[in-house]
Amino acid sequence: MDLVSLYVDQVGEDDLSHDRAAEFPLLKVYPSIREALTLGGDKLAVDGVLLIAEHGSYRRNQKGQTLYPRYEWFKEIVDVYRESGKTAPVFNDKHLSWNWEWAKEMVDTAKEMDFALMAGSSLPWVPRVPPVDLPLGAEVEEVLCVGSGRFDHIDFHSLEVIQCMAERRRGGETGVVAVQALRGKAILDAMNAGSWAAGGWDPRLFEACLCRGHRGAPAREGFSHVYPDADEIPDLLTAEPYAYRIEYADGLKATLLHLRGLVADTTFAARLKGKREPLSTLFYAQPRKLCNFFSAQVHAVEKVFLTGKPTHPVERTLMTTGLTAAGIESLWLGQKRIETPHLAIRYQPTPRSLFRRT
Repeated sequence: MDLVSLYVDQVGEDDLSHDRAAEFPLLKVYPSIREALTLGGDKLAVDGVLLIAEHGSYRRNQKGQTLYPRYEWFKEIVDVYRESGKTAPVFNDKHLSWNWEWAKEMVDTAKEMDFALMAGSSLPWVPRVPPVDLPLGAEVEEVLCVGSGRFDHIDFHSLEVIQCMAERRRGGETGVVAVQALRGKAILDAMNAGSWAAGGWDPRLFEACLCRGHRGAPAREGFSHVYPDADEIPDLLTAEPYAYRIEYADGLKATLLHLRGLVADTTFAARLKGKREPLSTLFYAQPRKLCNFFSAQVHAVEKVFLTGKPTHPVERTLMTTGLTAAGIESLWLGQKRIETPHLAIRYQPTPRSLFRRT
């Protein structure tokens, strides 16, 4: 498989594109998306397209969403497809768009034109410690993901962690009916609530997530095995905490909880019906200096380009795109509960999860 063309929207000091083009004669940098897809000609001349619209300086709206031009670039790709009478698989990095309507249009367009559209985060593909999966068809009552990040970017990664596990429950994915975000003091109140019904989450799931993490802040200096209690957590946080409480149509409850400073990785726990102990694991993304956590995802993208068939349903990313937007909307509206009839998304997962097992 050859990388033959690039369109680079913004060239920063750490950009590698022109150095790579000089090193590999087959690779050429073009001044537009159209020319990159046609190799400077009149018709589509490539067999697959990577749409990565994130690395650069893009403005934010008043809600704090970064207006990455994924939809706009997708439209340019589709224009070339229509004019050429030919299509190719597209991989879209991370969420489809900051705008729900645009994201839905992207998925609908791919289906209408019958080309493979795959999208999403690297987190569903990374190794898990331990390498467990949610059993296909399991009865799941509540799930929790604890991460360290910021909304509209890292929250999408954590939502992908929740969704790639939750979709495996009995009946497959049936949709989400409501999302409510919490932030600041409301997080600490929820942490002390003791249950989802009381406005928080299952504390056993929270403890399971903490015990799976590799990079948690110790509650006592020199004793990394000591869990912090609720009174100690605020002093360990290095950014305002926030959470998304997600209500699925079939009754499943899910919480995304971001506690930067307390943790520095991403963990997941689920309460299964009839099981005493939670199922839990670490989604292990190696430190940035290694940055090898894209390998399994890149392999999956290559398979899409070679076969023309997505390795997982694009509906997963459509769902997590919608959840990200709903969570941000809830924060913007003062932590209001947001009804989400548009997220009545149904799909079945692949029989086997494709995360990296070695």
